[in-house]
Amino acid sequence: MTTTLSTEERNQALSRLSGWEFQNDRGGLIRREVRFADFPSAFAFMTQMAIYSESVGHHPEWFNVYNRVTITLTTHDAGGLTQKDIDWALQADQRAR
Repeated sequence: MTTTLSTEERNQALSRLSGWEFQNDRGGLIRREVRFADFPSAFAFMTQMAIYSESVGHHPEWFNVYNRVTITLTTHDAGGLTQKDIDWALQADQRAR
């Protein structure tokens, strides 16, 4: 079973991420809004990340309005933030550039 990150692990991981904010809700989660040039660019990002999500078996909570994608990550079965969330966020940061 996946375990949640300690405060130290979480802070260290967040320092490697761009624009993600930690919240204590639901045992711990991170959230970010990504803005793109237009809807097709936002949708292309979501498509790439959907394929990645399936490949690693870890899926985000997300919401799209035109050129914005709001992403929330937490590992439900672990009850909070895990390395799976950090890895997903790192991929998202890389693909959002």
